[in-house]
Amino acid sequence: MAVEELTALEKCLGLKAGKYSSRAQGSCQIPVLQTNKGPSLAGLATIASHLVTQARKEELLGKRRAVVQQWLEYRTTRIDRLTSKEDVRTALKDLNSYLEDKVYMAGNAITVADILTYYGLHPFIADLSIQEKETYINVSRWFSHVQHYPGVRQHLPSLVFIKNRIYTNVH
Repeated sequence: MAVEELTALEKCLGLKAGKYSSRAQGSCQIPVLQTNKGPSLAGLATIASHLVTQARKEELLGKRRAVVQQWLEYRTTRIDRLTSKEDVRTALKDLNSYLEDKVYMAGNAITVADILTYYGLHPFIADLSIQEKETYINVSRWFSHVQHYPGVRQHLPSLVFIKNRIYTNVH
């Protein structure tokens, strides 16, 4: 899955497709990028940061780079390991609390952490009902912002977060 997401990130950044493989690390598969200059790069966060730098879009690394790196780590250590509905609910509850007073994960501008976390959460958010999405209103707001950022969504279906209500004029 990480290789597909890195390929989507490349497209989002306007880069040519890289040469990826994956290798086992414990019970997980980690992506590996073969670079033209130097050694291979391994790991979602490392490769994503490299791609952003290659695309000369350092603003996606954020003004608070440590916070961006923290969320990239969260993506690989928490989101990539969600296995049950209860795990998903706990992660969404935590993220919902964090995003209460933030537009994006590292402040007021989108970063690579937002993009890759969006990719990681998409299948879980897609499985939620409208009512469940309303429970995680801050995550829903953030997710909607990210999915509408130019070039991010690509092949993924757009998710709906509000239900249109039809009111009658009954007095």
